[in-house]
Amino acid sequence: MARDNDSYQQAFTLVGFSDRPQLEIILFAFVLVFYILTLLGNSAIIFLSILDARLHTPMYFFLGNLSFLDLCFTTSIVPQLLWNLWGPEKTITYHGCVAQLYIYMVLGSTECVLLAVMSYDRYVAVCRPLHYTVIMHPRLCLQLVTVSWFCGFLNSFVMCPQTMKLSRCGHHMVDHFLCEMPALIAMSCEDTMLVEAFAFALGVALLLVPLSLILISYSMIAATVLRIKSAAGCKKAFNTCSSHLMVVSLFYGTIIYMYLQPANSYSQDQGKFLTLFYTIITPSINPLIYTLRNKDVKGAMRRLLRGEKGAREA
Repeated sequence: MARDNDSYQQAFTLVGFSDRPQLEIILFAFVLVFYILTLLGNSAIIFLSILDARLHTPMYFFLGNLSFLDLCFTTSIVPQLLWNLWGPEKTITYHGCVAQLYIYMVLGSTECVLLAVMSYDRYVAVCRPLHYTVIMHPRLCLQLVTVSWFCGFLNSFVMCPQTMKLSRCGHHMVDHFLCEMPALIAMSCEDTMLVEAFAFALGVALLLVPLSLILISYSMIAATVLRIKSAAGCKKAFNTCSSHLMVVSLFYGTIIYMYLQPANSYSQDQGKFLTLFYTIITPSINPLIYTLRNKDVKGAMRRLLRGEKGAREA
């Protein structure tokens, strides 16, 4: 009963950046600006991929899903973070913490797999262009996205219960600005070796396996590009893949560093700023990365702003 009361009745205090009151004010403005950019940028990509018939292709289907993930991912974190940064109240209910952890892990894990799916799409586009429409048919695209979501839900439904049922011996101070798995494991007062082993195994499956597939896809793309003799062909292939590579580097670089290390070597201060980067900054700049070098998206935006009928009928 003591364990049940400990695990299921206590609210949590999200320490966040409360030890740096002056930094909280700066971070509030910083997070708010990037959150607005995330909402505007990702919403624009979602609406454009739906409204403009020229963007009804596998690439933009996956990009629309990525934007939806980023939108939900950030929204599951930022409102609570802004509330904590603005005022003295830092608490989150137990059920609120559980919900945040589940949603955060579902969306983060799904994005890991979806980025691998997008790299396969780019591989087919560059290496097998004549068969692209045959291979990447709508049914396969839907199946690949469904697999991505299934992996995300599976990881969350395995790891979240394991994390939340750890005994905390009355501790309720989470040294983070959100209910995140490494921080919750670190505050446990019991042996967490088994949970950490599960987390590491699933981390390998959902981080390193998709990353390996991405690297294989881009190795084959690079080999194909090197055989292209025309400069125009090389430039087109580079433009097709460069945006996705930048997003993969930003997302995987921080998340692998954080999750593939033991909880006892986890630096909370370092973890807070890394989490801030991949949960708030990366989702806000993804739309910018994808649109700056993308004539299709910029063209769709111009047609929408001009109110051209072709945006729907093309």
